[in-house]
Amino acid sequence: MGKVDDPSQAFHSGQAKARSALDEMSGTGEFKRTDSTYRNHIKKGARFEPEAGRYHLYIAYACPWASRCLAVRNLKGLQDVIGLSVTHSTWQRTKPDTDDEHCGWAFASPGDAPLKSSTGYGEFPTTDCIPDTVNGAKFVRDLYEKVDDNAGKYTVPILWDKKEKTIVNNESSEIMRMFNSEFNNIAKNPDLDLYPEDLRSAVDEVNSWVYPTINNGVYRSGFATTQKAYEIAFGEVFASLDKAESILSKQRFIAGKRFTEADLRLFVTLIRFDEVYAVYFKCNKRLIREYPNLRNYTAEIYQMPGIKESVNMAHIKMHYYTSHPKLNYYAVVPKGLNGTDNQWWEQPHNRDSHLGSVDV
Repeated sequence: MGKVDDPSQAFHSGQAKARSALDEMSGTGEFKRTDSTYRNHIKKGARFEPEAGRYHLYIAYACPWASRCLAVRNLKGLQDVIGLSVTHSTWQRTKPDTDDEHCGWAFASPGDAPLKSSTGYGEFPTTDCIPDTVNGAKFVRDLYEKVDDNAGKYTVPILWDKKEKTIVNNESSEIMRMFNSEFNNIAKNPDLDLYPEDLRSAVDEVNSWVYPTINNGVYRSGFATTQKAYEIAFGEVFASLDKAESILSKQRFIAGKRFTEADLRLFVTLIRFDEVYAVYFKCNKRLIREYPNLRNYTAEIYQMPGIKESVNMAHIKMHYYTSHPKLNYYAVVPKGLNGTDNQWWEQPHNRDSHLGSVDV
């Protein structure tokens, strides 16, 4: 396929498939995320049985959708049950020796030479990368092509079945729930339930507004190509942050007294907000550290065992600021608070004294 001069218009008119988030634009300048393609489920007695050592999770620390799957894997104690590979955060040409200009997730090993941006700028280390030990892929795209994918959008997370050599699922919300409930007989923390029966309606209600206006809202703001589309998304982001701030002034967690998947889904955006979204996606009305309840809530969740290990701020900043030439051609990464000793999410929080002990 030859070069598309304006990918957003090609996608809108049906001339080309969306191959990355920047391609998913409407004719009115709005970011329109397409649905994930692979939607199989792991379940006892089904095609994909919950078995130790059978499945492998591919993620990027930078990606909020992928990192929330990693967090559930950690929280449930599935590290010895489900394998892990972690991409480099700077998108690379996935067919570098052809005229195919697609850029996407690449695998690397710690100690490999630093990678440059797709435009040839910067040097970005391979620290904390985990190569593909299952398929030996160089790019996430290779995994999709291995299963004869025809959707053309090469995203993480990927839950891979080593037995059938195929993609089970690439929808993060479904992977989270499979990790939460389908591996309990071999999980180290089977009693933790992030989607408890008595809170499901509350969790679903929270998810119904957090996803479109916060999780995806920051992308709608950052990728908008018209002022109108940007201002609509911007307004929704901050209206919902104000709503969350109000809720969290009255209760410990976003869906009630217990920590649930709704908290994790909100958290992955909040932890990236000040360092990335406020700057890069132009969500600059107010920082999360300026909201008393959201700040302490984010710090509490970050400091939970298993959550901190799913957050790699160096990878997060490296990806956003080096992977989208249209937004940051020279791949210059803002300093921010990264690398200092006073990241606010590392500081003590007041949720215990403010709202009492955690109800699990």
